Amino acid sequence: MTGFKMIEKRNDNNKQYTVGVVETAFHSFAEPGYELRLESGDNLGPITQAYETYGRLNSDKSNAILVCHALSGDAHAAGVHEGQNNIGWWDDMIGPGKAFDTERYFVVCSNVIGGCKGSTGPSSINPMIGRPYAMDFPFVTISDMVNAQKHLIDFLGIERLLSVTGGSMGGMQVLQWVASYPEMVRSAIPIATTKKHSPQQIAFNEVARQAIMADPDWRDGGYYEHGQPNKGLAVARMIGHITFMSDQSME
Repeated sequence: MTGFKMIEKRNDNNKQYTVGVVETAFHSFAEPGYELRLESGDNLGPITQAYETYGRLNSDKSNAILVCHALSGDAHAAGVHEGQNNIGWWDDMIGPGKAFDTERYFVVCSNVIGGCKGSTGPSSINPMIGRPYAMDFPFVTISDMVNAQKHLIDFLGIERLLSVTGGSMGGMQVLQWVASYPEMVRSAIPIATTKKHSPQQIAFNEVARQAIMADPDWRDGGYYEHGQPNKGLAVARMIGHITFMSDQSME
């Protein structure tokens, strides 16, 4: 589990606190013969999950909160890594005295499978061929992500989560947790999310995918030895950001 030390962070002359220096841990499972069965019917394994924890798990393991990240997020939700200035993406919410108070709660955040930020995904080495999976990586769903997270929660010895929370795609995972494992979730905090995509949202996402695939650096998904299709990714991100905002918020 990730250790931490509290350090002060000053902002606009107001004293705030952060969990401090943290480390990313890794949990491996789904070894040969015990692969994770995906919703598509494919099997995936072995699987590595990157995760971080903040705070301490109490004696009866009743104070655990699972934080689920959005599409472009990762396991690094709070604090900083040693020698870096990479403040976690939800540092304003996680820490001593904050909404998810690490003096009271044990907070867990993992990178989803397929996320490519420490957990097994298309950039991981396919053990069958010794090269990145790339386009051979199986299709994964929100349900698959949650099923993989359950393996981590079981590994940590947590039988019931005090809460599951997250926004956007993270919120979709929250809803899936409630649907798939209601007996393991005491409360849920889904934020800015939905239970399904609208036809318009699906259409915008397809335009974003086409922008990436139109970049010559895409190389039919085999770009790992040549550099990312950054121009296509930039256009896709611009398209996506427009869909995140309302007319009022853009005025």
